[in-house]
Amino acid sequence: MTTVTAPAAGRASAPARTGAGALAGTGTLIRFGLRRDRVRIPVWVVALTLGTMSTVTEFKTLYSTAAERASAVSSMDSPAALAMTGPRHYLTDYNIGSMMGHQLIGFMAVLVGLMSVLIVTRHTRDEEETGRAELVRSTVVGHHAQLASALAVAAVANLALAALLTLSVLSAGVDGITAGEALLYGLTLAAVGLVFAGVAAITTQITAHTRGASGMALAVIGVAYVLRASGDVGNDALSWLSPIGWGQRTYVFVDNRWWPLLLCLGLAALTAATGFLLSTRRDVGAGLRSSRLGRRTASDALTRPLGFALRLHRGTLLGFGAGLFLMGVMYGSILGEAADMVKDIEQIQEALAKIGGASVAESFASMVMVVIAVVAAVYVVMATLRPRAEESAGRAEPLLATGLSRDRWLGSHVAVALAGGTALLLVAGLGFGLSGAASVGDGGLVLQLVGAALAYAPALWVTVGVAVALFGWFPRAGTAAWIVPVYAFLVGYLGSVLQFPDWMNNLSPFGHVPQLPAAGMSWTPMLVLTALAAGLIRLGLAGFRRRDLETK
Repeated sequence: MTTVTAPAAGRASAPARTGAGALAGTGTLIRFGLRRDRVRIPVWVVALTLGTMSTVTEFKTLYSTAAERASAVSSMDSPAALAMTGPRHYLTDYNIGSMMGHQLIGFMAVLVGLMSVLIVTRHTRDEEETGRAELVRSTVVGHHAQLASALAVAAVANLALAALLTLSVLSAGVDGITAGEALLYGLTLAAVGLVFAGVAAITTQITAHTRGASGMALAVIGVAYVLRASGDVGNDALSWLSPIGWGQRTYVFVDNRWWPLLLCLGLAALTAATGFLLSTRRDVGAGLRSSRLGRRTASDALTRPLGFALRLHRGTLLGFGAGLFLMGVMYGSILGEAADMVKDIEQIQEALAKIGGASVAESFASMVMVVIAVVAAVYVVMATLRPRAEESAGRAEPLLATGLSRDRWLGSHVAVALAGGTALLLVAGLGFGLSGAASVGDGGLVLQLVGAALAYAPALWVTVGVAVALFGWFPRAGTAAWIVPVYAFLVGYLGSVLQFPDWMNNLSPFGHVPQLPAAGMSWTPMLVLTALAAGLIRLGLAGFRRRDLETK
């Protein structure tokens, strides 16, 4: 006789894996995800909103008259400028609003896509890679609950961004902008963000590693941007293959077309549904793509701290290298048109005159070089804080339990950050120089711009030093190192146009770098920055030796 045992009191039976049961526990996971990201999401949303508002303020300052806006139209109506901004149709009525749609949507869409990808991979693949997802799924949680909650958290972040952008655009005091136009601007970026959240839902099923899933999704964002740029310059059909192109073709503040948002929402739903479908064809913790078999024995480099650290940083370093090279090429492609672009913009002319230089091209190159340096600084902060992630995940403890010293372990990551950041400057300067020399017709610019980029290396090293010092003594405060590149961009690039006082620029290590090629070389600040970086790194290493290691 078969005995049927009833479930114990207070214990819920496991949910079905199909239908409504597959989504059991989604609401709880959504609340938990929002609780985990209570700092990350507001930081993303506020930073993107402040970036938009600072650009709007800059537009209002630089293009206050019809003549200045007409000059902007002539400077933007070139293949290189359209590739960096958006479709030519915005130029038919170039006011402050259409400038926002033309110059901001493409750039902001990339950042919003990045935010969405990181949110989805953090709450799905990262949970599986660390083993937490298996524990969560052993409770009353449906098979699709984790992915559904991750997409819901990404949707909340995008809608919050849309709402804040709408309110901030309305409060900016731009004449002629209506509430409907401001709402369309915010929803356009949110819709594109939802598309890339859906893309991340697919990539998290393909690979078993968080970095691989994020890398594939970011590659899709890059392809979408390239398709958009190619279509805006040449064949318009290419832009219609990109969700970023769809967002730009709302022609917000010009034609205000809402229907392209339906394309974004449709693709977002399709990619999300594909992610759910693919998740049923793999095991928890595994990916659809089987892991490649490694070598039977490790290489000699992987048996040493520096080689192992380089292997950990390799993907990020290569990605930043490719991105900075392309950024340099894009800046260089408009170098020959710099004089025409700024001839009627008084504020930029004053900023370029303050920089000096034998030509407008040299002064313009010096002004935008700080943007390249700041992007490289983003990498060095990420690389320097990687030991914090290794420590928090419990991977540092078994390594340091061997004969590996703390100085060698942390020093290997610091060395990769120092050398990698310098290599990024070299690559970016090379792309800038080759493209700029072709644009201007002066082959000598190649070495000049490479040297101008490398001049920022000591400032990068100081950024590394700040991150190391924080990690060594106050590991939980390590994220404060992001203040250095953010502040450098605000005062180094926007400050030169908006005429911030000099003392604000002097608070940034990037403010003490000679502005080559327009200015002459000065070795004293370079040596001081190098010495400061060395002191901060030594201070951080000393702190790491003295504090307790976070253990699991």
